[in-house]
Amino acid sequence: MIRTYLWERKSWILFVSGLHLLWIFIGYIDTAIPLQPILYMVFLSMLFFIVFVLIRYQKETRFFKRLTEWDHNLHMTGVDAPDSPFEEIVSESLSEQATLLRQTSSQNRVMLEQEKDDLLSWIHEVKTPLTAMHLMIERLEDAPLKAPLKYEWLRIHLLLDQQLHQKRMTFLENDLYIEDTDLETVIFQEIKTLQSWCIQKGIGFDLQLDVTNVLSDAKWLAFMIRQLLTNAVKYSTSSDIVISSVLRDGKVTLTIQDSGRGIDTRDLPRIFDKGFTSTLDHNDHASTGMGLYLTKKVSESLLITIEAESKRGEGTKITLTFPEKNDFVQLTGV
Repeated sequence: MIRTYLWERKSWILFVSGLHLLWIFIGYIDTAIPLQPILYMVFLSMLFFIVFVLIRYQKETRFFKRLTEWDHNLHMTGVDAPDSPFEEIVSESLSEQATLLRQTSSQNRVMLEQEKDDLLSWIHEVKTPLTAMHLMIERLEDAPLKAPLKYEWLRIHLLLDQQLHQKRMTFLENDLYIEDTDLETVIFQEIKTLQSWCIQKGIGFDLQLDVTNVLSDAKWLAFMIRQLLTNAVKYSTSSDIVISSVLRDGKVTLTIQDSGRGIDTRDLPRIFDKGFTSTLDHNDHASTGMGLYLTKKVSESLLITIEAESKRGEGTKITLTFPEKNDFVQLTGV
């Protein structure tokens, strides 16, 4: 701070120093004026000036030091009262801007909450005709027409489901209910949801579940598996998706492996980033870049470690490592 203060007051310091040098110069060139008394006066004057600068430094920087330590909570409560008219101008301006920002922030928060509520309400409203449409499709006897209609219905259903869970993500911590969850039941339910799509693409499932019980939230775990299976089915054709679970080092590990197009090595570190799709298949409009991102966000709340292995053209392997019971102490506090 002292360096900043001296730089701020450099014009005054240079002026006083220049004035003293001028006195010395006059005493040097004018033989009628004794030089020694002038040097003595300059020395005393500079000494007083240095003391004056130190005193003013303490007084003038007190307000600005508090500003640098301000926690930026849009309140000026942590800042000392101004000691000068200029400091008062700064303080009043900051207070006005902070008040304006608080008001704007509050308005924006209300608007965002309203938009989120409206969207959630809309999604729930859309689910009713979507359910009716599914029942109508099921009654169709024209198989060539029925298959593509079921596929398009499923796409809409999955997109709405993803959007619904994305909006709920903000209060995910309050929605968790950790309990013993049957992996087999959850996986079979999600496979059943994707059944028509899998039949259309000639995809089967090879389940090797050595361990079926995990400690997790059934609803959000189902959402994670749904996103992973959707990705696996989307990028695979005429092949089996292998789903296996084992107990490794005291923790349950679930693996979902497909034989699809795979992921390029340079893309692998970014697949969980929001909105990232691919650098090679950049024109793939079917991909939103949200599925794996949301899966990663949910996994962090459920204390599930998620890892991906893949090579271009050789498929993708996603591994979920579930936490032990003791790991949930930090989440539940019990």
